[in-house]
Amino acid sequence: MKHIISVLVENEAGVLSRVAGLFSARGFNIESLTVAPVGDGDTSRITLVTTGDNNIIEQINKQLNKLIPVIRVLDLTDGPHVERELMLIKVAAQGDKRAEVLRIADIFRSRVVDATPNAFTIEVTGDSGKLDACLALLEPLGITESVRTGKVAISRGSKGIRKEPKG
Repeated sequence: MKHIISVLVENEAGVLSRVAGLFSARGFNIESLTVAPVGDGDTSRITLVTTGDNNIIEQINKQLNKLIPVIRVLDLTDGPHVERELMLIKVAAQGDKRAEVLRIADIFRSRVVDATPNAFTIEVTGDSGKLDACLALLEPLGITESVRTGKVAISRGSKGIRKEPKG
């Protein structure tokens, strides 16, 4: 089963390497990974997607909590959460294809972020299923290039993962 794990860490050099090393040393795979500073810049949030049964996920959580720069670990999978991905798709589009590409972009509530006489670059955000469906419809029209982020996720409601204020 896929799990989305959110890890709040100190924003310092080598933290991402330690987290990735923990996974590779134990033979666990990271399916997607996003990292960015949060709050005042002293902390970063790592959102990773991995697979495993409950025992493996429990082991991953315990090992992550042992790392010195890790502040908090939260498995978002079991609780209510919101998750999104971002994808940029460059589609070759000339003549009649241009209108079809724009119709598909509109269907998926995406937006054109770059246009040239020969191509459109479209930004799509949503869950994995939405991005996959958009790709499937654009593929026959001639996708030149695509790039996709990993998942980002946040728990719903007032529950969260944050560093407690000092003092």
